[in-house]
Amino acid sequence: MTLDDLKRVDRDWLLAREVAPLLGVDPHSVRIAARQAPERLGFPVCVIGSRVKIPKKPFIEFMGGRAGCPTTGTSAITG
Repeated sequence: MTLDDLKRVDRDWLLAREVAPLLGVDPHSVRIAARQAPERLGFPVCVIGSRVKIPKKPFIEFMGGRAGCPTTGTSAITG
């Protein structure tokens, strides 16, 4: 899935499996980072029980302009 594909998703939330390829990581790595260090991702996440949802607009803005954590230049995601 490309960034243009994500822009056409007909909902306000994205899933870890949808954003992981763009980040170059496994979806499970996104889920772990969302639970353990969401502030380091660089984009907002919403953890509801075992589910991780990513607000579409902020994620697309994140991918369009900046990469990594704004304060450290690194990401919480490894994998």
